[in-house]
Amino acid sequence: MRVIISGYGRMGRIIENMVLTRGHTVTATVDPAAPEATVKTLSKELLANADVVIDFSIPETALSNAEIICRAGKKLVMGTTGWYSDMDRMKELSGEKGAAIIWSGNFSLGVNIFFSILKRTSEIFNSFTEYDPFIHEFHHNKKTDSPSGTAVMLGNIVLDGIDRKTTIVSEELKRQINPEELHISSTRGGSIPGTHIVSFDSQVDTIELKHTARGREGFAAGSVSAAEWIENKTGFFSIDDMMKDIIKREDKRR
Repeated sequence: MRVIISGYGRMGRIIENMVLTRGHTVTATVDPAAPEATVKTLSKELLANADVVIDFSIPETALSNAEIICRAGKKLVMGTTGWYSDMDRMKELSGEKGAAIIWSGNFSLGVNIFFSILKRTSEIFNSFTEYDPFIHEFHHNKKTDSPSGTAVMLGNIVLDGIDRKTTIVSEELKRQINPEELHISSTRGGSIPGTHIVSFDSQVDTIELKHTARGREGFAAGSVSAAEWIENKTGFFSIDDMMKDIIKREDKRR
């Protein structure tokens, strides 16, 4: 594949290395602030020499980037978080000229396995009302959104599985939390790639599920896998669609 990387910070550089290691070509790196990037802005002309864009830029440019990419009929791996209020517009764009979008708050394959485990765990805890779930996440001090997209995805899995929880609350609480609310809290500091903890607490014990990233390579590998998966597809997809497809293929091989 011919790949454009949008967002050429630490993550973009790791993705570039992963793309090349997997035998693909990087035709451009896009970033208005990084002096090492080959261009500052994405354009229709730039896309003429590419098959897919892997976007790890900033929330403010996510939608405008998607508009340019989809109108050119190209594929987009959207790893940027914080744009989810524009979800409906993203879905509309993905139907243009054979374009496709696959998005996730976290492209790490390990995290997505974590999602599958949490889905089943939440279904079990739905029957045990004495356990109260909550989520906490840690990230590095350069992260621009809070809570993380991954934490929100974890929260939605808990809401889907536990009937007594209906609303996510992520702001600072200066009151008693309501029984139907699920609290997601965040810490920002240091160089932490990402740690997410889902706890189920009762008066007698606490059960925790935890994922700790050791680096950004897992996110990069997952985003390149997503680019390979979406290469011949059209439409709007989430990482869940890719994971279900992979698991189904593995089941058939068995």
